[in-house]
Amino acid sequence: MVTASIRPLVADDCPVISQAFTQQGWQRPVTQYHHYLDEQHAGARTVLVAFVDHDVAGYVTVVRHSPYRPFAEQRIPEIMDFNVLIKYRRQGIGTALMARAEQLIATQSAIAGIGVGLTPDYGAAHILYVKRGYIPDGRGLIQDGRILTHGAQAVVDDTLILHLTKQLPG
Repeated sequence: MVTASIRPLVADDCPVISQAFTQQGWQRPVTQYHHYLDEQHAGARTVLVAFVDHDVAGYVTVVRHSPYRPFAEQRIPEIMDFNVLIKYRRQGIGTALMARAEQLIATQSAIAGIGVGLTPDYGAAHILYVKRGYIPDGRGLIQDGRILTHGAQAVVDDTLILHLTKQLPG
């Protein structure tokens, strides 16, 4: 386990995060993080960034008003865009980021929500979310905002999602 410092996103982080993920082959344009920063300033999203020493290790965002209608109707904030650099995985960084995100959510809701992709790329996330107490919200698979029913056709990609919730302590 390594010790990570976690703090909200600042403007100087945007190109650093983008470059760190690009170096491992994940295209994350700097504009994405500037957009997140704008949303953070507007109070719509909080971005928490983890650092090991002075290197970016990962980040997570919390959206106060989820675009997922069942969460929005119940006023459940959603953890979105949770990423830890491969070289920092399995060292407690993701757990620390999730704990901070949940602490933030607990100030406004007794329930945290999260959506997760279903391809093997998300396997580590599946395990982490189950270990942290997240359970399916009972609505089944969602693709592009549409609840899939029996017999529906779906493309297996990053838009095929299962939403989970967790009852927060206190």
